[in-house]
Amino acid sequence: MTIAPDHAARDALQYRAMRDAVERIQDSVPGKLEITKEGIVHDMTSSGGPHELTAARVSRRLEKVMPEGLLAHTGTPDVEDAHEGVLRHPDVMVIAEADMEVEGAFDARTLLAAIEVVSRSNPDNDWAGKMRDYPLLGVPVYVIFDPRTGEGAVLSDIHPTPSGPRYATRKDFVYGEDVTIGEWTISTEDLPRYT
Repeated sequence: MTIAPDHAARDALQYRAMRDAVERIQDSVPGKLEITKEGIVHDMTSSGGPHELTAARVSRRLEKVMPEGLLAHTGTPDVEDAHEGVLRHPDVMVIAEADMEVEGAFDARTLLAAIEVVSRSNPDNDWAGKMRDYPLLGVPVYVIFDPRTGEGAVLSDIHPTPSGPRYATRKDFVYGEDVTIGEWTISTEDLPRYT
């Protein structure tokens, strides 16, 4: 007689299978692969252009105003919460250098902020999926820069809802205004737009 695994065990096995698949094929597909509760998300973001330039400028501007020991990191690895079954790759993550001294993916709960530049190929991933996933992962501040419209939003103050944790506060901005990310304010002047 076989006993069916409980939901948590089944979810853990499903996540591990998706994680293994992502690791196997990530280098052979363009863009990036992430894992959500709904499955694997493929973002076809291409290197260079307005997307990468926005991430680089935001990172540099943040690092000029942040204290020593914090980084606005634009590289790898991903952030992960295996218990929740979510693997994401923020375009910029504000994190303490000490929290980067780990093997493998960063613990999502160590991030001070996750920053995304909306991609042309899958804007709902940033405006809906990550807006759902980052509070679930405990990321206190989520910032969206949208080169399609020249606008963005800062989301903060995680609170419980019947659908799971969500951000309670949203502050919209337009390119050209200063934006406050956590404790730091930077300019959004001269951020590129998609043509």
